[in-house]
Amino acid sequence: MCAAREGRWCRRQRALLWCVLVSAWEAAWGQLRYSVPEELPKGSFVGDVAEELALEPAALGGRGTRILDRGRTQYFALHASSGHLVTAERIDREQLCRLQEKCVLRCELIVEGEMKVYAIEVEITDINDNSPSFKEIEMLEEMIETTVIGSRFPLPEAHDPDVGVNSLQSYSLSGDEHFSLSVQAGGDGEKRPELVLAKALDREEAAFHELLLRASDGGDPSRTGTARIRVAVLDANDNAPAFSQAVYTVRVPEDVPVGSTLLSVTATDPDDATNGDVKYSIKKSTDGASEVFHLETDTGAIRLVRNLDFEEWNSYELELQARDGGGLFDTAKVSISVTDVNDNAPELIVSSALSEISEDAAPGTVVALLHVQDRDSGANGEVRCSLGESVPFRLERALDDYYSVVTARELDRERASEYNVTVRAADGGSPALRSGAVLALRVLDVNDNAPVFAEARYSARLSENNAEGALVLTVRAWDADWGPNARVRYGLREGRLRGAPLSSYVSVQAETGALYALRSFDYEEVREVELWVRAEDGGSPPLSSNVSVRLLIADENDNAPQVLYPPASAAAAGAGAGAGAWSWAGVELAPRSAEPGALVAKAGGAWRGVPASHFVGIDGVRAFLRSYSHDVSLTADSRKSQPRCAGGSCCDTLPARPPPDEAAPPRGEDAAAHRAAEPDALTQAQPNPDWRFSQTQRPGTSGSQNGEEGGAWPNNQFDTEMLQAMILASANEAADVNATLGGGTGTMGLSARYGPQFTLQHVPDYRQNVYIPGSTATLSNAAGKRDAKPSGGNKKKSGKKEKK
Repeated sequence: MCAAREGRWCRRQRALLWCVLVSAWEAAWGQLRYSVPEELPKGSFVGDVAEELALEPAALGGRGTRILDRGRTQYFALHASSGHLVTAERIDREQLCRLQEKCVLRCELIVEGEMKVYAIEVEITDINDNSPSFKEIEMLEEMIETTVIGSRFPLPEAHDPDVGVNSLQSYSLSGDEHFSLSVQAGGDGEKRPELVLAKALDREEAAFHELLLRASDGGDPSRTGTARIRVAVLDANDNAPAFSQAVYTVRVPEDVPVGSTLLSVTATDPDDATNGDVKYSIKKSTDGASEVFHLETDTGAIRLVRNLDFEEWNSYELELQARDGGGLFDTAKVSISVTDVNDNAPELIVSSALSEISEDAAPGTVVALLHVQDRDSGANGEVRCSLGESVPFRLERALDDYYSVVTARELDRERASEYNVTVRAADGGSPALRSGAVLALRVLDVNDNAPVFAEARYSARLSENNAEGALVLTVRAWDADWGPNARVRYGLREGRLRGAPLSSYVSVQAETGALYALRSFDYEEVREVELWVRAEDGGSPPLSSNVSVRLLIADENDNAPQVLYPPASAAAAGAGAGAGAWSWAGVELAPRSAEPGALVAKAGGAWRGVPASHFVGIDGVRAFLRSYSHDVSLTADSRKSQPRCAGGSCCDTLPARPPPDEAAPPRGEDAAAHRAAEPDALTQAQPNPDWRFSQTQRPGTSGSQNGEEGGAWPNNQFDTEMLQAMILASANEAADVNATLGGGTGTMGLSARYGPQFTLQHVPDYRQNVYIPGSTATLSNAAGKRDAKPSGGNKKKSGKKEKK
């Protein structure tokens, strides 16, 4: 006995283990099955979903996990705290699953955090909550008195929506001995009650018979339903109506208009008068058929009184009866099949979707979960889904009628910052019906673009002696990113200039990119500045780029001329030699082709107040030499030569300085200058803007190519030395007769630098910004004096000079 008990225990354990394994296998494959009886109150326990799927409590909160029913009514819900599947409504099995042996409700469990979906099937088991019932609880049955014993008359059938043992099981009849009950089993398993005449009728004995028909189910306790039958005995009628065919079949599309006649049945009776008058009626029909069809009692036409819907009911069966006036009848069966019409567009439901996604999301990232269904059947219910063109997404089938929208490639917010992805669903009907849904998806920015400057390099010119804080230029950079990643700040890349940090010379405004000079520049110290400006965005980590900026310093005339020769000591000695004498004495040579404004010498303030007529070129020197009539002895010391000169022979070429006790006669423009101010109070003339050197104006050695023009400079060293000796000798003699040039002590300020080598003096300003006044009047006067015929002793002296 113990062994038998242990054997039963082991079998129960194995059965339980097998159930657990099956449940775990179904859960692993995304399928959960439960079974509950109907008519449970709202909130009743169905199953522990959280335990079977191993869901964490965090996944159950909010909208992380939810139940989605396929039907129009949601019958189940998920308890947020416990993870239990509970009923959301009272479930009536007979209402949901009419005439079906097995009633199964399906729903889906959406886990949004994991982007998973699980199918749930709940079988609704029947309870004995319905009693058998008759369509008519009172009926009248007419029989002719000549009816043969054993004749059978069909009785109305009871209907019990329950199934199994809870459905209709038996009939019973009570009330009169003339009749008995016979129950026939139909081909479909249904029980059909028939009234059997057990004893001959006699209208004169009894015109009516009252009967009670009872129907019982197999529930515990059993439920019953009754119908009252009244039998009227009629006069004799020996012919019954007969239908033209036993079964009528018709197929109609679901979109047939209301009021249409679907078919007409016909029954004939050869009797006369009322015994041959046939009336049609519906004795039996499937549920709801009487609300959809109407039978004309006189004609037998069946008309449609309500719209058909293939998706709700696709076939109907009617049992018709044709009865004559004497109570005889015949029956026929009508089968109506409804054919599907593509009248339902696909339903596209967005079960779960993201509203934003990072542009660096990996390909294959799920952005939406869609559910599609079509209530039509066959090809009309086959749905094909597609996405709009030129979008970086694709569709993947997830489970049955579920699709996932995933990224097909990497996203780029700079190309498209948002997407309106159109998902289209089309069925296989002809013509096809379509529906769609739009997924709005915003792409979040990632800092993947460095700032880009508007120009590859920048350059600007800034005049020297600028004001501190002066705006030099503005650089601009743009970043293709968005938000903080696109916010650009500017900075100066550190360097050094003349030993000082570059940031002490210029600065960059961080927000605008404006470049400012922090100090005043001096062209003579800094002529250009090379620097780099960095543009950096606000990303994390930030991205940056650099651009080269070249700042050119433009020269201004901000340096006065400096006297380099004679030295300051020689100038001071010359100034002390005579009261009121100028501080510079000498002669500078200029080429013959020199234009007005050409550079001759740099003497600074020493020439201030000197009239323009005192400056002559080489022609003036020659004219000056020719104006003297004397013999020049070329000795080692040119100061010992004894020139002879008439008093007025040189005055028209280079005016002699008047003696201290004798006022200088004012001539032309010089007279106005002398009347205006003293020599030391005169201002320097303004620079001539047309200054420039030609190739023939640049001094050089006597053998260089700079002075190839004929007559511009001495052609060789001998001529140079000879000219120098002549000038020095003439100057000594001129000093003896108070015809000094420049107020010197017998010398014209020439030195060895006017020997074989002619040099230029240094000028700090750009392009030699020194103005040297010149006048062609003196040169022409000198030439005229040379070409004119002098009077008196001058003529003789000129002749001697020409001979030499």
